[in-house]
Amino acid sequence: MVPTFVLPIREYLLTGLTAAVVTFLLVGPVRVLALRLGAVAWPRGRDVHVTPTPRWGGLAMLGGVLAGVGMAYQLPALRLAFDNNAYEMLGVFGAAVLLAAVGALDDRYELDALTKFAGQTTAAGILVIFGVQWTVFYVPWGGGGTGISGSLLILGQEQGVVLTVLVTVALVNAMNFVDGLDGLAAGIGLIAAAATGLFAIGLVQRVGNDPSAYSPALIAAVLGGACLGFLPHNFNPARIFMGDSGSMLIGLLLAAATTSASGKISIIGADGSDVLALFAPLLVLAAVVFVPLLDLLMAVVRRTRKGMSPFSPDKMHLHHRLLEIGHSQRRAVLLIYLWAGVLAFGAVALALIDDPSIVLWAVGIGLVVAVLATAIPRVRAR
Repeated sequence: MVPTFVLPIREYLLTGLTAAVVTFLLVGPVRVLALRLGAVAWPRGRDVHVTPTPRWGGLAMLGGVLAGVGMAYQLPALRLAFDNNAYEMLGVFGAAVLLAAVGALDDRYELDALTKFAGQTTAAGILVIFGVQWTVFYVPWGGGGTGISGSLLILGQEQGVVLTVLVTVALVNAMNFVDGLDGLAAGIGLIAAAATGLFAIGLVQRVGNDPSAYSPALIAAVLGGACLGFLPHNFNPARIFMGDSGSMLIGLLLAAATTSASGKISIIGADGSDVLALFAPLLVLAAVVFVPLLDLLMAVVRRTRKGMSPFSPDKMHLHHRLLEIGHSQRRAVLLIYLWAGVLAFGAVALALIDDPSIVLWAVGIGLVVAVLATAIPRVRAR
């Protein structure tokens, strides 16, 4: 039997590949420019690197993202994402350019925390103005059914605006905080983008390949491609850092992809018993970025308890602690990849696979492996 529709998987892959190749090629010129203009990370007491390293890798990533968007616009299937969501797409990538520019200035001139926060909230405001905001998410009550039951909470305009700004600013800062080891932020960004993209493609399939639901997967595809193209230059030993221009770009696009997906849930007419709705984007998002958000939360609690600003730097992040217990830089990064991958893809699998028991078993095994791998240096020390 001939299927009634074909998902544009190849188009998404081509778009991501374009972003990866362009990012990879742009890193060299951007590195030279950063060295000439003084956008260099000089080693500090809290840093792991010991040699001056150029920043501005995020500008190469932005170039890759925009190239991927340009490629998508040339493809007949994905061009429908622009035809159906032109205002939304303009807002997302306009906000991306703005925040990458703020990050680039910070990479060169080290802006104060208030100025960066203003840039982050402005970028989130642009998303809202252009119609990218949370509209609905699942709550585990009120479904009226037996067993697993819940309902979809429809947000009002003001609630949606507040949640969108909070999620965006939190993700931007979470990715900024986690960027402390070579390849860490790029790898987590790639994992998060891939997981978000899978969830978004599942959403496209659920709505019968409705082009109005194409945009979340497109955002995830270009972000994943940019991270993939940057990673070879950034993995230990790194030749260039993405800087705030890159880490904040990753956080913003992740927030935009998941926020955009939340607006598509209503298309399927789901209620609290719908499997996809049970794991609406807010829950998938929490798992996808669990590691950087946990690091952010721990840092805020730790610093405020000491009477410090939440944005004050220190050397107590999760990756620093992995180094302290005996892991090498590469091993620490790979371990965080493992944790992030198990949680992110596990949550997406629960959202898309009808038999949750298989997924829960697989996630449980993955978590056991991650715990054992993390504890190996401490065990050896005894």
